[in-house]
Amino acid sequence: MLTADNQADRSRRQASRTRRAAATVSFLFTCWKVNLASTLEYRVSFLLMAGMMFINNFMWLFFWSLFFGRFPVVNGWGIHDVMLMWAVGAGGFGWANMLFGNFNRIAPIVASGQLDVYLSQPKPVLLHVLASRMSLTAVGDFLFGLVVYAWVGDHSLPGLLLFLSALLISGLLFMGVTVLAGCMAFFVGNAEGLAQQVFNSFVALSTYPSDIFKGFAKALLFTLIPAGLISYMPIGLLRGFDMNFAWKAVVLTLGFGMAAILLFKLGLKRYSSGNAITLRG
Repeated sequence: MLTADNQADRSRRQASRTRRAAATVSFLFTCWKVNLASTLEYRVSFLLMAGMMFINNFMWLFFWSLFFGRFPVVNGWGIHDVMLMWAVGAGGFGWANMLFGNFNRIAPIVASGQLDVYLSQPKPVLLHVLASRMSLTAVGDFLFGLVVYAWVGDHSLPGLLLFLSALLISGLLFMGVTVLAGCMAFFVGNAEGLAQQVFNSFVALSTYPSDIFKGFAKALLFTLIPAGLISYMPIGLLRGFDMNFAWKAVVLTLGFGMAAILLFKLGLKRYSSGNAITLRG
């Protein structure tokens, strides 16, 4: 009888977890649908901003092409590798900013008391914060990544799966590192400047071939500010699959993500209300 009760208990808990997971997925899709509808209300602005970001990224590739026109190979890197590096970096940043556009705004949200808005609702707080905004320019970044892959990437099924894996790792790294920096606002007050510096450094360093850095600087690029993981992917994951690099990239990505979630939860215990509670639909 006890076994039957335990089994029924486990079944109820499993059913409850399944319902919560389904509710969370439904909530995410609702957020994304509302964000997209809000963005499309200003179609001209949306198209202009996304288009300008798309062109801006191609301008950078143009300058890199001039460089590699004079120096065809630098430390094993060619223009093809740099193009894929930009595809992975811009594409990963793009999808993260499209679906979770507040990931680089954690510090100002905490410092200004806007977190009250999210605490007042029975939703996962961090997920709600991240998914409640969509970046207009991020669409241009994401499309740029896809176009460059279509241009120079490996179009076989394994090549496509590796590219999609690279995009996933890239976006998760951008979010994990940036949210981790933003959570410092819980502990040191106004940390907007610090978080922005970390974000800008991460974005900038991910657009340079990792092999041009040496010694201590290279060690930092693969640990404390892991932009090197993104910039190394064209060689370590796409050009010649390196299992050793792949599992380290996955472990570090998950590590930064879990650290960000944990630090956010710890920060919530220290958070002081900013009396900014308002209603959200």
